[in-house]
Amino acid sequence: MDLRARARDWSEIQERMLVPLYEAVYARLDVGTATRLLGLGCGSGLALLMAAARGAAVTGVDFSPERMTFARERLQPEAWGTRARAETRLVEGSPRDAAVPGAPAYTLVTAFEPIGCLAGDSEGMSGLLAEATPLGERGAAVVLAGWGPPERCATTSVLRVATKLAEPLRNAGSWRPALRDDLEDVAQRAGLKPDGSGRVACPFGYADVDSAVRGLKSTGLFDAAMAATDQVQVDKELTEALHPHQRQDGTVWMPNVFRYLIARVP
Repeated sequence: MDLRARARDWSEIQERMLVPLYEAVYARLDVGTATRLLGLGCGSGLALLMAAARGAAVTGVDFSPERMTFARERLQPEAWGTRARAETRLVEGSPRDAAVPGAPAYTLVTAFEPIGCLAGDSEGMSGLLAEATPLGERGAAVVLAGWGPPERCATTSVLRVATKLAEPLRNAGSWRPALRDDLEDVAQRAGLKPDGSGRVACPFGYADVDSAVRGLKSTGLFDAAMAATDQVQVDKELTEALHPHQRQDGTVWMPNVFRYLIARVP
């Protein structure tokens, strides 16, 4: 697996699909110059860039060196010209690695990587939150995100390919439909207090089927399927599953709903 190519596909094709989610959360929480944001699993940095454009001081952490390479390109000082923000940090690793003694506490922690779509991902997020929430001030908002009801997400039918192909490894990171209380369960385990939620339309649109296949594979949701079969088989079945969503002009369009939960650091 070419990890850099996959990170590029995430950065150039897939990450933008969640822009409506980022916008809705930032507008609801009035993200601006008074915001100190810690982004967990910041990926290639698009959500951080949008927060920084609103005046926020941002810190992003991610375990993927390939995705972080693209985040650095997006957030490097040259991209801001003479108005570069000094309060932008990118840390490869865990939230613990982002701690700076004496630094002001964060007012907002975001985890935009959808929770509840891979077996075991909720437990992993609980661990990240255990490290991150002590870095937030009392009452700081913590935002968790996940897929909406499967019946309201056209991409569900395509993602079922991942489950079918990964059947022999279904307990090893295979995709599953989101459950109603996934986000609340994670917040509760982390000792956070729920303080509102919302749903946002996040349609997935691609220039063609090939772009859709590349974008969807960049999410990691098909990794178990590729481990159980191979990339050729995954590409073939993904292409077939996408045909009902292809328009006459060749583009692919799948309406989806994503959900977010706002919780508070006690």
